[in-house]
Amino acid sequence: MKRDITSIEGITDIEMNKNLSFDNEKIKKLLEIKVDYLKGKTTLDEAKKEMNASFEKVTAEEFALAEQHLQSYGISDDTLAEKMEEILAIFEDVLISTKLDLPKGHPIRTYIDETVEIRKVLYSMKELLNKKFIKNQWSEIYDKLSQISIHFSRKQNQLFSALERKGFDKPSKVMWTLDNNVRDVIRKSMKLLNEDKDSEFLSLQSEVIQMVSDIIEKEVEILFPTSMELLKDEEFIEMRISDDEIGYCLIDTPPAYKAKKNIIPVEDLGMNTELLKDLAKVFQKHGIDSQRRVEDEVLNVNQGLLTLKEINLIFKHIPVDLSYVDENEIFKFYSDTKHRVFPRSAGAIGRKVQNCHPRESVETVEKIINAFRNGEKDEAEFWIDMGEKFIYILYTAVRDDKGNFKGVLEMMQDATHIRSLSGSQRLLNWENCEIDKKSKESISSKENKYDITEKTNVGELLKKYPYIRDFLISLSPKFEKLNSPMFRSMAGVATLSMISARGGFQVSDLINRIVEEINRRSK
Repeated sequence: MKRDITSIEGITDIEMNKNLSFDNEKIKKLLEIKVDYLKGKTTLDEAKKEMNASFEKVTAEEFALAEQHLQSYGISDDTLAEKMEEILAIFEDVLISTKLDLPKGHPIRTYIDETVEIRKVLYSMKELLNKKFIKNQWSEIYDKLSQISIHFSRKQNQLFSALERKGFDKPSKVMWTLDNNVRDVIRKSMKLLNEDKDSEFLSLQSEVIQMVSDIIEKEVEILFPTSMELLKDEEFIEMRISDDEIGYCLIDTPPAYKAKKNIIPVEDLGMNTELLKDLAKVFQKHGIDSQRRVEDEVLNVNQGLLTLKEINLIFKHIPVDLSYVDENEIFKFYSDTKHRVFPRSAGAIGRKVQNCHPRESVETVEKIINAFRNGEKDEAEFWIDMGEKFIYILYTAVRDDKGNFKGVLEMMQDATHIRSLSGSQRLLNWENCEIDKKSKESISSKENKYDITEKTNVGELLKKYPYIRDFLISLSPKFEKLNSPMFRSMAGVATLSMISARGGFQVSDLINRIVEEINRRSK
Protein backbone atom coordinates (compact mmCIF):
# COMPACT_ATOMS: atom_id res chain seq x y z
CA MET A 1 0.00 0.00 0.00
CA LYS A 2 1.41 3.40 -0.99
CA ARG A 3 1.75 5.80 1.91
CA ASP A 4 1.57 9.60 2.18
CA ILE A 5 4.28 9.56 4.84
CA THR A 6 7.61 8.34 3.45
CA SER A 7 9.99 9.40 6.21
CA ILE A 8 9.94 10.27 9.88
CA GLU A 9 11.21 13.76 9.17
CA GLY A 10 9.07 16.14 11.17
CA ILE A 11 8.22 13.59 13.85
CA THR A 12 10.70 15.07 16.32
CA ASP A 13 10.39 18.75 15.48
CA ILE A 14 7.36 19.67 17.59
CA GLU A 15 7.40 21.00 21.13
CA MET A 16 5.44 18.11 22.62
CA ASN A 17 8.11 15.58 21.61
CA LYS A 18 10.74 17.59 23.52
CA ASN A 19 8.91 16.78 26.74
CA LEU A 20 8.48 13.05 26.14
CA SER A 21 10.57 10.20 24.74
CA PHE A 22 9.03 8.14 21.92
CA ASP A 23 9.86 5.47 19.37
CA ASN A 24 9.64 7.61 16.23
CA GLU A 25 9.19 4.60 13.95
CA LYS A 26 6.13 3.60 15.97
CA ILE A 27 4.70 7.14 15.82
CA LYS A 28 5.30 7.16 12.05
CA LYS A 29 3.35 3.89 11.67
CA LEU A 30 0.49 5.22 13.81
CA LEU A 31 0.38 8.30 11.61
CA GLU A 32 0.33 6.21 8.43
CA ILE A 33 -2.71 4.27 9.60
CA LYS A 34 -4.53 7.38 10.82
CA VAL A 35 -3.81 9.53 7.76
CA ASP A 36 -4.76 6.82 5.26
CA TYR A 37 -8.10 6.33 6.99
CA LEU A 38 -8.84 10.03 7.36
CA LYS A 39 -8.00 10.63 3.68
CA GLY A 40 -10.33 7.81 2.61
CA LYS A 41 -7.61 5.44 1.40
CA THR A 42 -8.65 2.69 3.81
CA THR A 43 -11.90 1.69 5.46
CA LEU A 44 -12.50 1.66 9.19
CA ASP A 45 -12.24 -2.15 9.30
CA GLU A 46 -9.02 -2.15 7.25
CA ALA A 47 -7.46 0.48 9.48
CA LYS A 48 -8.43 -1.38 12.62
CA LYS A 49 -7.05 -4.69 11.31
CA GLU A 50 -3.77 -3.04 10.36
CA MET A 51 -3.54 -1.39 13.78
CA ASN A 52 -4.10 -4.72 15.55
CA ALA A 53 -1.57 -6.47 13.30
CA SER A 54 1.06 -3.76 13.85
CA PHE A 55 0.88 -3.24 17.62
CA GLU A 56 0.07 -5.11 20.79
CA LYS A 57 -0.41 -1.90 22.70
CA VAL A 58 -0.45 1.86 22.24
CA THR A 59 -0.20 4.26 25.17
CA ALA A 60 -2.32 7.37 25.62
CA GLU A 61 0.81 9.50 25.16
CA GLU A 62 1.65 7.83 21.83
CA PHE A 63 -1.93 8.32 20.64
CA ALA A 64 -1.78 11.99 21.64
CA LEU A 65 1.55 12.65 19.92
CA ALA A 66 0.39 11.07 16.67
CA GLU A 67 -2.76 13.22 16.89
CA GLN A 68 -0.60 16.32 17.36
CA HIS A 69 1.16 15.63 14.02
CA LEU A 70 -1.99 15.17 11.94
CA GLN A 71 -2.34 18.78 10.84
CA SER A 72 1.09 18.57 9.17
CA TYR A 73 -0.42 16.03 6.80
CA GLY A 74 -3.44 18.05 5.76
CA ILE A 75 -5.86 16.83 8.45
CA SER A 76 -7.82 19.80 9.79
CA ASP A 77 -9.10 20.14 13.35
CA ASP A 78 -12.66 20.05 11.94
CA THR A 79 -12.01 16.66 10.36
CA LEU A 80 -10.36 15.38 13.51
CA ALA A 81 -13.31 16.47 15.67
CA GLU A 82 -15.81 14.87 13.27
CA LYS A 83 -13.88 11.60 13.02
CA MET A 84 -12.72 11.24 16.63
CA GLU A 85 -15.13 8.39 17.37
CA GLU A 86 -13.91 6.41 14.36
CA ILE A 87 -10.26 7.02 15.28
CA LEU A 88 -10.88 5.73 18.80
CA ALA A 89 -12.60 2.68 17.29
CA ILE A 90 -9.44 1.96 15.27
CA PHE A 91 -7.41 1.97 18.50
CA GLU A 92 -9.91 0.30 20.83
CA ASP A 93 -8.15 -3.11 20.92
CA VAL A 94 -4.63 -1.76 21.45
CA LEU A 95 -5.06 1.46 23.46
CA ILE A 96 -4.09 0.58 27.01
CA SER A 97 -5.73 2.12 30.06
CA THR A 98 -3.46 3.81 32.57
CA LYS A 99 -4.56 3.50 36.18
CA LEU A 100 -3.72 6.76 37.90
CA ASP A 101 -3.23 6.48 41.65
CA LEU A 102 -3.17 10.08 42.83
CA PRO A 103 -3.77 11.75 46.20
CA LYS A 104 -6.81 13.85 46.99
CA GLY A 105 -6.22 17.43 45.96
CA HIS A 106 -4.11 16.61 42.90
CA PRO A 107 -5.86 18.42 40.00
CA ILE A 108 -6.00 15.27 37.85
CA ARG A 109 -7.44 13.26 40.77
CA THR A 110 -10.07 15.99 41.11
CA TYR A 111 -11.05 15.66 37.44
CA ILE A 112 -11.26 11.89 37.84
CA ASP A 113 -13.40 12.19 40.98
CA GLU A 114 -15.76 14.44 39.04
CA THR A 115 -16.05 11.91 36.21
CA VAL A 116 -17.03 9.27 38.78
CA GLU A 117 -19.88 11.50 39.98
CA ILE A 118 -20.93 12.34 36.42
CA ARG A 119 -21.13 8.62 35.63
CA LYS A 120 -23.42 8.18 38.64
CA VAL A 121 -25.74 10.79 37.14
CA LEU A 122 -25.69 8.98 33.79
CA TYR A 123 -26.56 5.72 35.54
CA SER A 124 -29.54 7.43 37.20
CA MET A 125 -30.64 8.71 33.79
CA LYS A 126 -30.57 5.19 32.33
CA GLU A 127 -32.69 3.95 35.22
CA LEU A 128 -35.24 6.75 34.79
CA LEU A 129 -35.61 5.92 31.09
CA ASN A 130 -37.11 2.57 32.16
CA LYS A 131 -39.60 4.17 34.53
CA LYS A 132 -42.68 6.32 34.27
CA PHE A 133 -41.82 9.89 33.27
CA ILE A 134 -41.87 12.26 36.26
CA LYS A 135 -40.71 15.75 35.43
CA ASN A 136 -39.37 16.62 38.89
CA GLN A 137 -37.08 13.61 38.87
CA TRP A 138 -35.59 14.62 35.54
CA SER A 139 -35.27 18.25 36.68
CA GLU A 140 -33.21 17.11 39.65
CA ILE A 141 -31.03 14.97 37.39
CA TYR A 142 -30.37 17.92 35.08
CA ASP A 143 -29.59 20.21 38.02
CA LYS A 144 -26.68 17.85 38.61
CA LEU A 145 -25.73 17.15 34.99
CA SER A 146 -25.56 20.85 34.14
CA GLN A 147 -22.66 21.16 36.59
CA ILE A 148 -20.50 19.46 33.97
CA SER A 149 -19.99 23.00 32.61
CA ILE A 150 -17.84 23.73 35.67
CA HIS A 151 -15.76 20.62 34.92
CA PHE A 152 -15.30 21.79 31.32
CA SER A 153 -14.50 25.40 32.28
CA ARG A 154 -11.76 24.37 34.68
CA LYS A 155 -10.34 21.95 32.14
CA GLN A 156 -10.37 24.54 29.34
CA ASN A 157 -8.91 27.39 31.39
CA GLN A 158 -6.46 25.43 33.52
CA LEU A 159 -5.45 22.06 32.09
CA PHE A 160 -5.54 22.99 28.40
CA SER A 161 -3.43 26.05 29.09
CA ALA A 162 -0.72 24.00 30.85
CA LEU A 163 -0.70 21.43 28.03
CA GLU A 164 -0.33 24.12 25.37
CA ARG A 165 2.90 25.23 27.03
CA LYS A 166 4.18 21.69 26.43
CA GLY A 167 3.22 21.76 22.76
CA PHE A 168 0.02 19.71 23.14
CA ASP A 169 -2.71 22.00 21.76
CA LYS A 170 -5.11 19.45 20.27
CA PRO A 171 -7.29 19.36 23.40
CA SER A 172 -7.80 23.14 23.08
CA LYS A 173 -8.60 22.90 19.38
CA VAL A 174 -10.59 19.66 19.24
CA MET A 175 -11.84 18.60 22.66
CA TRP A 176 -13.15 22.12 23.40
CA THR A 177 -15.51 21.69 20.43
CA LEU A 178 -16.64 18.31 21.76
CA ASP A 179 -17.21 19.87 25.20
CA ASN A 180 -19.39 22.54 23.63
CA ASN A 181 -21.37 19.89 21.75
CA VAL A 182 -22.12 18.26 25.11
CA ARG A 183 -23.13 21.60 26.61
CA ASP A 184 -25.42 22.26 23.66
CA VAL A 185 -27.24 18.93 23.87
CA ILE A 186 -27.70 19.36 27.65
CA ARG A 187 -29.05 22.87 27.09
CA LYS A 188 -31.40 21.56 24.39
CA SER A 189 -32.67 18.83 26.71
CA MET A 190 -33.32 21.28 29.53
CA LYS A 191 -35.26 23.52 27.17
CA LEU A 192 -37.45 20.62 26.03
CA LEU A 193 -38.01 19.59 29.64
CA ASN A 194 -38.99 23.10 30.72
CA GLU A 195 -41.34 23.44 27.74
CA ASP A 196 -43.05 20.12 28.70
CA LYS A 197 -42.13 18.50 25.38
CA ASP A 198 -41.87 15.14 27.12
CA SER A 199 -41.62 12.81 24.12
CA GLU A 200 -38.97 14.93 22.39
CA PHE A 201 -37.06 15.20 25.64
CA LEU A 202 -37.09 11.44 26.25
CA SER A 203 -36.06 10.62 22.69
CA LEU A 204 -32.97 12.80 23.13
CA GLN A 205 -31.73 11.21 26.35
CA SER A 206 -29.85 8.28 24.79
CA GLU A 207 -27.85 10.76 22.74
CA VAL A 208 -27.12 12.87 25.83
CA ILE A 209 -25.92 9.84 27.78
CA GLN A 210 -23.74 8.67 24.88
CA MET A 211 -22.16 12.08 24.27
CA VAL A 212 -21.36 12.65 27.94
CA SER A 213 -19.99 9.09 28.27
CA ASP A 214 -17.79 9.59 25.21
CA ILE A 215 -16.22 12.84 26.42
CA ILE A 216 -15.49 11.33 29.83
CA GLU A 217 -13.88 8.31 28.18
CA LYS A 218 -11.60 10.55 26.11
CA GLU A 219 -10.56 12.39 29.25
CA VAL A 220 -9.87 9.30 31.34
CA GLU A 221 -8.25 7.20 28.61
CA ILE A 222 -6.14 9.84 26.84
CA LEU A 223 -6.20 13.37 28.27
CA PHE A 224 -5.46 12.64 31.93
CA PRO A 225 -2.68 10.04 31.43
CA THR A 226 -1.00 12.27 28.83
CA SER A 227 -1.24 15.22 31.22
CA MET A 228 0.51 13.21 33.92
CA GLU A 229 3.37 12.44 31.53
CA LEU A 230 3.74 15.98 30.19
CA LEU A 231 3.28 18.12 33.30
CA LYS A 232 5.48 18.38 36.37
CA ASP A 233 4.47 18.39 40.00
CA GLU A 234 5.10 22.11 40.45
CA GLU A 235 2.77 22.81 37.53
CA PHE A 236 0.00 20.83 39.21
CA ILE A 237 0.61 22.71 42.47
CA GLU A 238 0.22 26.03 40.64
CA MET A 239 -2.87 24.72 38.82
CA ARG A 240 -4.50 23.66 42.10
CA ILE A 241 -4.19 27.19 43.50
CA SER A 242 -6.33 28.63 40.67
CA ASP A 243 -8.81 25.72 40.48
CA ASP A 244 -10.85 27.06 43.42
CA GLU A 245 -11.59 30.26 41.50
CA ILE A 246 -13.63 28.32 38.92
CA GLY A 247 -15.16 25.72 41.23
CA TYR A 248 -15.97 22.02 41.11
CA CYS A 249 -18.53 19.69 39.58
CA LEU A 250 -20.60 17.51 41.92
CA ILE A 251 -17.81 17.22 44.52
CA ASP A 252 -16.73 19.20 47.56
CA THR A 253 -13.72 21.49 47.35
CA PRO A 254 -10.69 19.17 47.44
CA PRO A 255 -7.81 19.65 49.88
CA ALA A 256 -4.73 21.62 48.93
CA TYR A 257 -2.09 19.86 46.89
CA LYS A 258 1.48 20.36 48.06
CA ALA A 259 4.90 19.45 46.75
CA LYS A 260 6.01 15.86 47.30
CA LYS A 261 9.22 17.20 48.81
CA ASN A 262 9.51 20.17 51.12
CA ILE A 263 11.17 23.22 49.67
CA ILE A 264 14.57 23.74 51.31
CA PRO A 265 15.05 27.18 52.88
CA VAL A 266 17.70 29.37 51.27
CA GLU A 267 19.88 29.33 54.37
CA ASP A 268 19.96 25.51 54.32
CA LEU A 269 21.40 25.58 50.82
CA GLY A 270 24.54 27.20 52.14
CA MET A 271 23.96 30.34 50.05
CA ASN A 272 26.58 32.98 50.74
CA THR A 273 24.81 35.76 52.66
CA GLU A 274 27.58 38.12 51.59
CA LEU A 275 26.27 37.74 48.03
CA LEU A 276 22.89 39.06 49.14
CA LYS A 277 24.58 42.06 50.74
CA ASP A 278 26.51 42.73 47.53
CA LEU A 279 23.27 42.59 45.54
CA ALA A 280 21.69 45.09 47.92
CA LYS A 281 24.59 47.49 47.29
CA VAL A 282 24.08 47.16 43.53
CA PHE A 283 20.37 47.94 43.92
CA GLN A 284 21.15 51.03 46.00
CA LYS A 285 23.72 52.23 43.44
CA HIS A 286 20.95 52.29 40.83
CA GLY A 287 18.44 53.98 43.11
CA ILE A 288 16.54 50.85 44.05
CA ASP A 289 15.70 50.32 47.71
CA SER A 290 15.90 46.54 48.12
CA GLN A 291 14.22 46.76 51.54
CA ARG A 292 11.13 48.47 50.20
CA ARG A 293 8.20 46.41 49.02
CA VAL A 294 7.72 46.64 45.25
CA GLU A 295 3.96 47.06 45.65
CA ASP A 296 4.54 50.21 47.73
CA GLU A 297 6.70 51.92 45.12
CA VAL A 298 4.97 55.05 43.77
CA LEU A 299 4.47 54.93 40.00
CA ASN A 300 3.94 57.98 37.82
CA VAL A 301 0.86 56.98 35.81
CA ASN A 302 -0.60 59.25 33.12
CA GLN A 303 -2.96 61.14 35.40
CA GLY A 304 -1.56 60.75 38.88
CA LEU A 305 0.71 58.90 41.29
CA LEU A 306 -0.28 55.39 42.37
CA THR A 307 1.41 52.45 44.04
CA LEU A 308 1.14 48.98 42.52
CA LYS A 309 -1.00 48.02 45.53
CA GLU A 310 -3.44 50.85 44.74
CA ILE A 311 -3.54 49.94 41.04
CA ASN A 312 -4.43 46.34 41.92
CA LEU A 313 -7.14 47.50 44.32
CA ILE A 314 -8.64 49.75 41.63
CA PHE A 315 -8.77 46.87 39.15
CA LYS A 316 -10.28 44.63 41.83
CA HIS A 317 -13.13 47.08 42.48
CA ILE A 318 -13.95 48.28 38.95
CA PRO A 319 -17.54 47.00 38.43
CA VAL A 320 -16.70 45.42 35.06
CA ASP A 321 -14.50 42.54 33.91
CA LEU A 322 -11.39 43.67 32.04
CA SER A 323 -9.04 41.49 29.96
CA TYR A 324 -6.04 42.53 27.88
CA VAL A 325 -4.45 40.79 24.90
CA ASP A 326 -1.21 42.32 23.61
CA GLU A 327 -0.15 43.09 20.02
CA ASN A 328 1.32 39.57 19.70
CA GLU A 329 -2.11 38.10 20.52
CA ILE A 330 -0.98 36.85 23.93
CA PHE A 331 -3.45 36.94 26.83
CA LYS A 332 -1.62 39.11 29.39
CA PHE A 333 -4.10 40.28 32.03
CA TYR A 334 -7.57 40.02 33.55
CA SER A 335 -9.04 41.99 36.45
CA ASP A 336 -9.50 40.13 39.72
CA THR A 337 -13.13 41.00 40.43
CA LYS A 338 -15.77 39.28 42.55
CA HIS A 339 -18.48 39.74 39.94
CA ARG A 340 -16.80 37.96 37.02
CA VAL A 341 -19.26 36.96 34.28
CA PHE A 342 -17.27 34.06 32.87
CA PRO A 343 -14.60 32.01 34.65
CA ARG A 344 -10.97 33.06 34.36
CA SER A 345 -7.86 31.60 35.89
CA ALA A 346 -4.21 32.55 36.21
CA GLY A 347 -3.34 29.50 34.11
CA ALA A 348 -4.54 31.35 31.00
CA ILE A 349 -1.92 34.10 31.33
CA GLY A 350 0.65 33.83 28.54
CA ARG A 351 -1.71 31.85 26.32
CA LYS A 352 -2.40 32.62 22.66
CA VAL A 353 -5.81 34.29 22.62
CA GLN A 354 -7.00 31.85 19.93
CA ASN A 355 -6.58 29.05 22.47
CA CYS A 356 -8.70 30.88 25.03
CA HIS A 357 -11.82 30.43 22.87
CA PRO A 358 -13.66 27.47 21.38
CA ARG A 359 -12.63 26.77 17.80
CA GLU A 360 -15.98 28.02 16.48
CA SER A 361 -15.26 31.51 17.89
CA VAL A 362 -11.65 31.82 16.72
CA GLU A 363 -12.57 33.23 13.30
CA THR A 364 -14.51 36.08 14.94
CA VAL A 365 -11.66 36.76 17.39
CA GLU A 366 -9.12 36.94 14.56
CA LYS A 367 -11.42 39.14 12.48
CA ILE A 368 -11.64 41.66 15.34
CA ILE A 369 -7.88 41.64 15.96
CA ASN A 370 -7.05 42.05 12.27
CA ALA A 371 -9.51 44.94 11.87
CA PHE A 372 -8.00 46.65 14.91
CA ARG A 373 -4.43 45.97 13.77
CA ASN A 374 -5.12 47.34 10.28
CA GLY A 375 -6.77 50.46 11.68
CA GLU A 376 -10.12 49.62 10.07
CA LYS A 377 -12.06 49.55 13.35
CA ASP A 378 -11.60 50.67 16.96
CA GLU A 379 -14.48 48.90 18.70
CA ALA A 380 -16.63 45.80 18.47
CA GLU A 381 -19.63 45.27 20.75
CA PHE A 382 -21.79 42.29 21.59
CA TRP A 383 -24.64 41.58 23.99
CA ILE A 384 -25.95 38.25 25.19
CA ASP A 385 -29.10 37.12 26.99
CA MET A 386 -28.03 34.51 29.55
CA GLY A 387 -31.25 33.42 31.20
CA GLU A 388 -32.21 36.38 33.37
CA LYS A 389 -28.89 38.13 32.82
CA PHE A 390 -28.09 40.66 30.10
CA ILE A 391 -24.35 40.64 29.38
CA TYR A 392 -22.69 43.50 27.52
CA ILE A 393 -19.25 42.99 25.92
CA LEU A 394 -17.06 45.67 24.33
CA TYR A 395 -13.72 45.11 22.58
CA THR A 396 -11.54 48.22 22.19
CA ALA A 397 -8.33 48.60 20.17
CA VAL A 398 -5.40 49.69 22.35
CA ARG A 399 -3.03 52.10 20.58
CA ASP A 400 -0.01 54.13 21.71
CA ASP A 401 0.38 57.90 21.22
CA LYS A 402 1.55 57.33 17.64
CA GLY A 403 -1.46 55.19 16.78
CA ASN A 404 0.46 51.91 16.75
CA PHE A 405 -1.65 48.86 17.60
CA LYS A 406 -0.74 47.51 21.04
CA GLY A 407 -3.48 45.02 21.71
CA VAL A 408 -7.13 44.55 22.60
CA LEU A 409 -8.99 45.47 25.78
CA GLU A 410 -12.14 43.46 26.51
CA MET A 411 -14.76 44.92 28.84
CA MET A 412 -17.57 42.67 30.03
CA GLN A 413 -20.45 43.62 32.33
CA ASP A 414 -23.63 42.16 33.74
CA ALA A 415 -25.87 45.03 32.61
CA THR A 416 -29.17 43.49 33.76
CA HIS A 417 -29.80 46.18 36.39
CA ILE A 418 -28.63 49.05 34.18
CA ARG A 419 -30.94 47.89 31.40
CA SER A 420 -33.92 48.00 33.78
CA LEU A 421 -33.42 51.64 34.81
CA SER A 422 -35.73 54.40 33.62
CA GLY A 423 -36.39 58.02 34.47
CA SER A 424 -33.89 59.75 36.78
CA GLN A 425 -32.54 59.37 40.28
CA ARG A 426 -30.81 62.60 41.29
CA LEU A 427 -30.92 62.17 45.07
CA LEU A 428 -29.09 59.67 47.23
CA ASN A 429 -31.54 56.95 48.26
CA TRP A 430 -29.74 53.92 49.68
CA GLU A 431 -32.81 52.53 51.46
CA ASN A 432 -34.83 51.95 48.29
CA CYS A 433 -31.97 51.19 45.94
CA GLU A 434 -32.64 47.85 44.31
CA ILE A 435 -28.98 46.94 44.12
CA ASP A 436 -26.72 47.21 47.16
CA LYS A 437 -23.31 45.84 47.87
CA LYS A 438 -24.53 42.28 48.33
CA SER A 439 -26.66 42.08 45.22
CA LYS A 440 -23.77 43.33 43.11
CA GLU A 441 -21.89 40.22 44.04
CA SER A 442 -22.10 37.48 41.42
CA ILE A 443 -22.37 33.73 41.78
CA SER A 444 -18.68 33.74 42.65
CA SER A 445 -19.27 36.00 45.70
CA LYS A 446 -17.59 35.26 49.01
CA GLU A 447 -19.22 34.32 52.32
CA ASN A 448 -21.64 36.67 54.07
CA LYS A 449 -21.98 36.79 57.85
CA TYR A 450 -24.31 33.74 57.82
CA ASP A 451 -21.95 31.79 55.54
CA ILE A 452 -24.73 31.54 52.97
CA THR A 453 -23.40 31.21 49.41
CA GLU A 454 -24.54 29.72 46.12
CA LYS A 455 -23.00 26.42 47.31
CA THR A 456 -24.96 26.35 50.59
CA ASN A 457 -26.78 23.05 51.01
CA VAL A 458 -30.54 23.67 51.12
CA GLY A 459 -31.21 20.83 53.55
CA GLU A 460 -28.67 22.18 56.05
CA LEU A 461 -30.04 25.71 55.61
CA LEU A 462 -33.61 24.59 56.38
CA LYS A 463 -32.41 22.58 59.36
CA LYS A 464 -30.75 25.68 60.81
CA TYR A 465 -33.52 28.12 59.83
CA PRO A 466 -36.78 26.07 59.53
CA TYR A 467 -38.89 29.15 58.77
CA ILE A 468 -36.97 29.68 55.51
CA ARG A 469 -38.95 26.80 53.94
CA ASP A 470 -42.26 28.70 54.16
CA PHE A 471 -40.50 31.93 53.26
CA LEU A 472 -39.17 30.43 50.00
CA ILE A 473 -42.58 29.00 49.13
CA SER A 474 -44.08 32.46 49.68
CA LEU A 475 -41.60 33.85 47.14
CA SER A 476 -42.57 31.45 44.37
CA PRO A 477 -45.07 28.59 43.93
CA LYS A 478 -42.23 26.72 42.21
CA PHE A 479 -40.64 26.22 45.63
CA GLU A 480 -43.65 24.10 46.73
CA LYS A 481 -41.55 21.01 46.05
CA LEU A 482 -39.55 21.82 49.21
CA ASN A 483 -42.42 20.08 51.03
CA SER A 484 -42.35 16.99 48.81
CA PRO A 485 -40.88 13.59 49.78
CA MET A 486 -38.75 13.80 46.63
CA PHE A 487 -37.03 16.92 47.94
CA ARG A 488 -36.24 15.25 51.25
CA SER A 489 -34.32 12.60 49.32
CA MET A 490 -32.38 15.32 47.46
CA ALA A 491 -31.87 17.70 50.39
CA GLY A 492 -28.36 16.39 50.97
CA VAL A 493 -27.12 17.52 47.54
CA ALA A 494 -29.38 20.42 46.51
CA THR A 495 -27.73 23.85 46.71
CA LEU A 496 -29.07 27.38 46.47
CA SER A 497 -27.47 27.61 43.04
CA MET A 498 -29.51 24.58 41.91
CA ILE A 499 -32.89 25.78 43.18
CA SER A 500 -32.58 29.50 42.39
CA ALA A 501 -33.21 29.17 38.65
CA ARG A 502 -36.11 26.80 39.34
CA GLY A 503 -37.79 29.53 41.37
CA GLY A 504 -37.06 32.18 38.75
CA PHE A 505 -34.35 34.02 40.74
CA GLN A 506 -30.74 34.94 40.23
CA VAL A 507 -28.84 33.16 42.97
CA SER A 508 -27.40 36.44 44.36
CA ASP A 509 -30.94 37.88 44.63
CA LEU A 510 -32.25 34.76 46.35
CA ILE A 511 -29.36 34.82 48.85
CA ASN A 512 -30.05 38.49 49.63
CA ARG A 513 -33.72 37.77 50.28
CA ILE A 514 -32.89 34.87 52.57
CA VAL A 515 -30.36 36.97 54.49
CA GLU A 516 -32.88 39.79 54.85
CA GLU A 517 -35.48 37.35 56.22
CA ILE A 518 -32.99 35.92 58.73
CA ASN A 519 -32.06 39.47 59.77
CA ARG A 520 -35.73 40.35 60.22
CA ARG A 521 -36.42 37.25 62.32
CA SER A 522 -33.29 37.85 64.42
CA LYS A 523 -34.37 41.30 65.58
